[in-house]
Amino acid sequence: MKNYTITSESVTEGHPDKICDQISDAILDNLIAQDPDSRVAVETMVTTGSVHIAGEVTTRGFFDAQRIAHQTLKEIGYDNPLFGMDYKSAGIWINIHEQSRDISQGVSEGVGEHQEQGAGDQGMMYGYACNETKELMPLPIMLAHKLTRRLAEVRKGGIIKGLGPDGKSQVSVDYVDDKPKRISAIVIAQQHLEEVSESYLKGEILEKVIRPVCGNYMDKDTKIFINSTGKFVIGGPEGDTGVTGRKIIVDTYGGVGRHGGGAFSGKDPSKVDRSAAYAARHVAKNIVGAGLADKCEVQISYAIGVAEPTSISLDCFGTNKIPEEKILKLVYENFDLRPKKIIANLNLRRPIFKRTAAYGHFGREGEDFSWEKLDKVESLKKGLDTSSY
Repeated sequence: MKNYTITSESVTEGHPDKICDQISDAILDNLIAQDPDSRVAVETMVTTGSVHIAGEVTTRGFFDAQRIAHQTLKEIGYDNPLFGMDYKSAGIWINIHEQSRDISQGVSEGVGEHQEQGAGDQGMMYGYACNETKELMPLPIMLAHKLTRRLAEVRKGGIIKGLGPDGKSQVSVDYVDDKPKRISAIVIAQQHLEEVSESYLKGEILEKVIRPVCGNYMDKDTKIFINSTGKFVIGGPEGDTGVTGRKIIVDTYGGVGRHGGGAFSGKDPSKVDRSAAYAARHVAKNIVGAGLADKCEVQISYAIGVAEPTSISLDCFGTNKIPEEKILKLVYENFDLRPKKIIANLNLRRPIFKRTAAYGHFGREGEDFSWEKLDKVESLKKGLDTSSY
């Protein structure tokens, strides 16, 4: 047992990097809706007044990247040039070509050296779960996401006047005996119009955003920083060039646990960077949900073009109720982690990905987030009966 502090951050859907993730995933959804077998790897970059889209696509469908980009900007709320981007006038540059045939033959079933559908790339992917929250996620990242989602709600609903789409949150949680105890610091950065006073902004954000989300964990010593430079007018793509896949820790577990380095957005599920990371979360969440451990991290690795993982391992950080070797045996018995089976078992050939592109890919609710299902809990609970070993 030990005491420590964990800090996690989140960003709003109007953050420049998140604009890019949403445009890339909107293109992916558009193509998968037409052709579920589309191969997509789309990257987006935004800067003042412009969007640049590039990547590799092989599909039987057709997409209008300019229309998708304009519509995504509009939905986010970039409808005012004062916010550094206006969907009506933003310039869109596109450079898309087909997927490499050398990669394609490794992924396509019945083609290449291995006949079974293989992984779209080499690499390692991680999944994590813990019992700190009902979502089986670390508390700091869940609070950070709830803050940024609330910032978007008060902006779009006009609850706080004069807010721009760009914003960030950061939450520091003190742990006592390995359990979350209190919030020691909260940081909010929220874009606003020039005429909005900092005193108005700070008061409104404290009362209408921070206290409703974090009040149960705050005390008189909690430090709160709202626009701590004193001003946040120049934001969005004007203040910071955005790129797809640059918020991988925001997308996952807020810095708790490891990360394999692969981004998610803009990639179809044949890319194990995305699908296997979802599968690893599915495994870890069911292990914790079954009570086999209080926290669990799962690693899966692959070779390009090969279906079977090159390794599967897990770490329960000493919280496991039965030996980790027995938990790993249960994983092999209950989860098929070949790419084709991951896609089928999690039903990933659907246009569900734009919803993942802001406020985290994990700890989410709804049928679209199939990797969050606790559908293996009952099977795994049998492992608590160690007499079977």
